[in-house]
Amino acid sequence: MIEEISSICGESILTIKSNLAGSHLFMAIYNLYKLLKEELKNGSCDLVTRHSGQVIRERIERDIVKEDDGTVVRLDFSKIGIVDYSCADEIVAKLVSRLLSGEYGDKYIVLTGLNENQKENLEVALERKGLAVMARMKDGGNVLVGNLNNYLKETLHLILKRGKITAKELSDSLRLEANTSGTRLLNLHKKRLVKRIDETRNGGRIWAYEKV
Repeated sequence: MIEEISSICGESILTIKSNLAGSHLFMAIYNLYKLLKEELKNGSCDLVTRHSGQVIRERIERDIVKEDDGTVVRLDFSKIGIVDYSCADEIVAKLVSRLLSGEYGDKYIVLTGLNENQKENLEVALERKGLAVMARMKDGGNVLVGNLNNYLKETLHLILKRGKITAKELSDSLRLEANTSGTRLLNLHKKRLVKRIDETRNGGRIWAYEKV
């Protein structure tokens, strides 16, 4: 059941709060095309120049800090044209870097509606800073954009396939020591690439990690 849907500034930001089968979902969709129109008012659908990127990032930052903890912030690129390196760095790389440093609280960032050209510049900007973020392409595929070592990629791909996993389940699937599985999952959570949820199973409480 969806408990609340709210929009801000003509639906440039759409916030969804729901409770489905006891699972809490907090999602905020930031329409970058509409934010671009509101902030720059230049008639363009392209994200180019570092100044433009700074204006859009600062607008996003003013709103993201107001979101509830646990919110998945989806940056929607579906109606954006070109994204140059300067904007990719100024908007996405800086947002992800500051997210990991804890400036926005317990939030997550996901990119949506990307095409291959946008993904290329975003990937370069993130890789140069050793960062990564989850993204959904225009064709619906989930991809990792940025830099992540191979063993964490292996773990992440398993979570994407299953939807959710515990340290024991990861150990059983990949034949890993319990400490290794726990460390991998914790590192993915610290990078905000998966969500960590507290579950009760067989009378005990455990951490489960699920895709964002």
